[in-house]
Amino acid sequence: MTLHKPTPAVALALTLLALTLTGVADPALARKRHRVIDVQSDSAPDTVTYGLREDVMRYADEIAERRGLDAAWVRTALAQSRYVPSVARFIMPPPAGTAKNWAAYRSRFVEPTRIRAGVAFWRANSAWLARAEDLYGVPPEIVAGIVGVETIYGQQMGNFRVIDALATLAFDFPVGRKDRGPFFRDELENYFVLCHTEGTDPLALRGSYAGAMGMPQFMPSSFNKYAVDMDGDGHVDLRASPADVIGSVAHYLAEFGWQRGLRTHYGVDAPVDASDRAALLGPDILPSFTAQEFADRGALLDDVARTVDQKLALVELQNGDAAPSYVAGTTNFYAITRYNWSSYYAMAVIELGQAVAQAARRQPPAQPPSQPP
Repeated sequence: MTLHKPTPAVALALTLLALTLTGVADPALARKRHRVIDVQSDSAPDTVTYGLREDVMRYADEIAERRGLDAAWVRTALAQSRYVPSVARFIMPPPAGTAKNWAAYRSRFVEPTRIRAGVAFWRANSAWLARAEDLYGVPPEIVAGIVGVETIYGQQMGNFRVIDALATLAFDFPVGRKDRGPFFRDELENYFVLCHTEGTDPLALRGSYAGAMGMPQFMPSSFNKYAVDMDGDGHVDLRASPADVIGSVAHYLAEFGWQRGLRTHYGVDAPVDASDRAALLGPDILPSFTAQEFADRGALLDDVARTVDQKLALVELQNGDAAPSYVAGTTNFYAITRYNWSSYYAMAVIELGQAVAQAARRQPPAQPPSQPP
């Protein structure tokens, strides 16, 4: 790794050089439209910044030109971004041979703390949940399930500077797994677009080790494509505006094919014959078979599923040493997996949302929920 920590004097010289090269000689003028906080004072002694990396500065110029951004603003922010070793560790996959266990996975999310927080979220925002369902067809329990699984309704949104997480993975993606550096360079570019659009300091936002932000943990590209200003205040705030959070999650699912009124999954007994079972599991969670094709392969669907004119997927949920569980997933199940490409994640969202909905509906809220304008 060729990273070095610049002294404050070197950092200032780099900033002035960046400004000169981009035709802006006065730092105050550069910050007139885009303010960037000087973070040198709160950097740890061994902090490694990207300010002396020529490839990073070239990247800054490229995205500034491509996106019509102030190059000095981009350079100054990236020069103060930092390599974070823990980000590189956390992005690595679990150890090989770790057995999947649906029961254990479920217990992490469908549990009393999240359900209580979900009930409070539901009651405070029931009107926004209803509006999102009206606009996008996504039921409140699905939105509530996603926000609960992602961040416990805003309690755990991450404390990494987004620019540091994205820069670490964009320019120093760790060896030992498939290189996703290009993906994170694209996300970093989208992050600067987001900050420009929202008038946000790129050094200020915090999120997960992967650069995901807010209650719903949107990556920057998803923010730019799918986030909506549900409360109509002129800005999209996924940290402090439940209305924007709810609307954005519902809009995301709608854009990925959510169908109003369709269930997420049905009960099914998987085929006994291993070859038939393998054939239905082949496309993984992509709905590919009709109910009749399920029956032809020996899969026993519940009575409702047999009448549905929709393609289905046989979804397997492994349970460690015990027998696996199965469901027949619909297009809506698949839509949830576009948020996180995991059938275990989708089932946790569904079952947490159901538990929150049941608890919230058992008794009315103590005070009227906020109302959309």
